[in-house]
Amino acid sequence: MRSNLMMTAAAGAILATGMTTAVVADGHATDLTLCWAAWDPANSLIELSKDFEEQSGHTMNFEFVPWTSFADRMLNELNSRGQLCDLMIGDSQWIGGGAENGHYVKLNDFFDANGISMDDFLPATVTGYAEWPKNTPNYYALPAYADVVGWTYRKDWFERPELQAEFMDTFGRVLDVPASLAELKDIAEFFQGRDIDGTMVYGAAIYTERGSEGITMGVTNALYNYGFQYQNPDQPYDIEGFVNSAGAVEGLQFYKDLYDVGTPPGSSNWYMGENIDAYRSGQVAMQMNFAFIWPGVEADENVGGGNSGYFANPPGPAGQFAQLGGQGISVVAYSEKQDAALEYIQWFAQPEVQQRWWDLGGASALRAVVEQPDFATSQPYAQTFLDSMAIVKDFWAEPAYADLLIPMQERMHNFVIAGEGTAQEALDGLVRDWIEVFEDEGKI
Repeated sequence: MRSNLMMTAAAGAILATGMTTAVVADGHATDLTLCWAAWDPANSLIELSKDFEEQSGHTMNFEFVPWTSFADRMLNELNSRGQLCDLMIGDSQWIGGGAENGHYVKLNDFFDANGISMDDFLPATVTGYAEWPKNTPNYYALPAYADVVGWTYRKDWFERPELQAEFMDTFGRVLDVPASLAELKDIAEFFQGRDIDGTMVYGAAIYTERGSEGITMGVTNALYNYGFQYQNPDQPYDIEGFVNSAGAVEGLQFYKDLYDVGTPPGSSNWYMGENIDAYRSGQVAMQMNFAFIWPGVEADENVGGGNSGYFANPPGPAGQFAQLGGQGISVVAYSEKQDAALEYIQWFAQPEVQQRWWDLGGASALRAVVEQPDFATSQPYAQTFLDSMAIVKDFWAEPAYADLLIPMQERMHNFVIAGEGTAQEALDGLVRDWIEVFEDEGKI
């Protein structure tokens, strides 16, 4: 990523090699390697893990890979049964493949033996990051980093009296946090091409990236709220009429319309880093992004310190949902240091460690942390985090998730960005693509 908020892999390596090695009395100190994405929370995890090193005598090393190549790099590592990683903070969509392909150690017995209960974590994160099959008590990860798509906005711009007056004259309501996706589009269009302090600004930075998962992680925030469903709730892998329902078509058209009327020129291939850069540099009034960016926004000298506000993804005609992000931490089945890796899991699950994780800028999924009476006021974005985590949905976590993701990326980008065909044609084509994947998998 190009954002200054995100760590590069090189920076991660420098920080990791700067750690000192503690040796336990019996001489059995172990070097563990934890693999994750190269982003700002990884920096916080390095700091947090110093406590584990001191307490355990083990040494933590870190392999951090930029998000744009994280999946390719780490899935190749798992598929080749490599021993680089002892611990893996893998993306939520990997849990099916990690379980069925034997990449991750099943943790049920370990949890039971050490008093770790999944009831102690936010239910959405257990389902999203730990379970396979979904909604069964089979656990292959501990919820590690709770994340979700939400919105950041220039509160200082919204509060300007002259803009408040103009917006009221135009729309007949106060310029404020949007109560619906339709209102969000109105606000984006209102700011589009507007002069703010001598600079031309634009409405919103949204996810449009094609190469990895970007546009999928963006468009779903509209699709869900207009009625898109991955499958028939009563018949798994029955997708005709659910993926391409009338509501889903309307939601896809909404996302294209938002892109057409309210986004910066040249934003046809943007994801997390580009959206952060656009927002911090004062180009946009709002940005779609995962919640992990919020601590950095607050700390930014230009947009932090009360200049920014936060809101959950607004509802649409079919309800209010937001795309789940985040990851669970797993023990890699090919590691020769599984006992020490399990020690790290046990340590990380402790309430006091989870509290420090939040304090350092991580995102705990432990209910003892996020359900404290003062949690909602602990940070300016904490209430929005809670509101957002209560409405999450996730992309397929099937072992073949990558084969499901590729055609969605292609068809969404071709329609939303390139303007090819219609929303109905894009979703009808996606249905055909996904049916073919599931047929190849023997699921239908």
